[in-house]
Amino acid sequence: MSSTVSAPASLLRARTAVGLAFGLNGALFSTFVSRVPDLRSGLDLGNGGLGVLLLMIAVGSLVALPTSGALVARFGAAAVVRSAAVLSVSGMALAAVAADVVGSVPVAAVGLVAQGAGIGAWDVAMNLEGAEVERRLGRTIMPRFHAGFSLGTVLGALLGVAVVALGVSMAPHLVVLGAAVLGAVLLATRTFLPVEPEPAPSGSAAAWREPRTLAVGVMVLAFAVAEGSANDWLTLALVDGYDVEHWVGVGGFALFVSAMTLGRLLGPVVLDRWGRAPCLWATAALSAVGLLLVVHGQVWPVVVVGIVAWGMGASLGFPVGMSAAADDPARAAARVSVVSTIGYAAFLGGPPLLGSLGDRVGTLPALQVVAVLMVPAAVAVLATRPVRAS
Repeated sequence: MSSTVSAPASLLRARTAVGLAFGLNGALFSTFVSRVPDLRSGLDLGNGGLGVLLLMIAVGSLVALPTSGALVARFGAAAVVRSAAVLSVSGMALAAVAADVVGSVPVAAVGLVAQGAGIGAWDVAMNLEGAEVERRLGRTIMPRFHAGFSLGTVLGALLGVAVVALGVSMAPHLVVLGAAVLGAVLLATRTFLPVEPEPAPSGSAAAWREPRTLAVGVMVLAFAVAEGSANDWLTLALVDGYDVEHWVGVGGFALFVSAMTLGRLLGPVVLDRWGRAPCLWATAALSAVGLLLVVHGQVWPVVVVGIVAWGMGASLGFPVGMSAAADDPARAAARVSVVSTIGYAAFLGGPPLLGSLGDRVGTLPALQVVAVLMVPAAVAVLATRPVRAS
């Protein structure tokens, strides 16, 4: 990406636009998550079948992620975010219609593949734009961009609670919301930083052989599963494990993303004071403890505390991983693509695989596997320490 110094006003507008891109992405995704139980019932699937279907999102993302950095380098972040938003919204709408109207699993799968491809490209592009804004501002702000994503998920989840409570069916809900999000994305990306298109950076494949990049990817992988398992399974885990109403389960998910938002808003302060590794060690432990409280709490006050701890603990791993991958702007696109690919393989692929385990041991007990992943995360966080640009 270009290193040309922007005027302060342009930089502030770009900062706001990046925050909006994150927020809109989060709102779109969490509203879809709020309708996962309806996707399951509309297609008459069990947890295992739903897990396989949700795996199609991961397939789409993993196809798009490895090349997204090169696309941003060639066409600019704004163009990639716009195209990715079109793909994501269209795929989500197709999946909703397939479940609500057509009743076709194959059609839903095609929609989710397209949605996943859009999610992957959108994520890499907005993270690269965020890293460029962060470098030009000269201070830590990436967690607050991800807080924008989390705030978007809060709003999307709360909208999901209201729409479900009103009895609105899935297809009109997701189609109308998708159209609104797409219009907002097209407007927001007009104020991204001006970047001269350039050829795809050479040596992109070499990033896959860099020990530090791969270690950052392992750390992001663990935290991504901690976040993604809540996105896909927290609502159902509360419904199945504690026999609560659907709207209560969605409310638990909204509490999770609220806690994650708070953790990301506070993140820059604690990161600048204590550094990346100590903060990530603390959040890994907090996430593991929170997960275990959710599974074994039995009474609602304990479960609520567990949800909050889980959300705050999972809050910093992904954004810090993106910043660490982009420490050297000369190789940022390739490294962010690698770390994003590893993270999204876990974020989108890991939680659906929990569905198969959930069919055997129950949705709620299956979440204990996620707590175990905080051990390798704690080992890998040393790789996130800042390095000098080459």
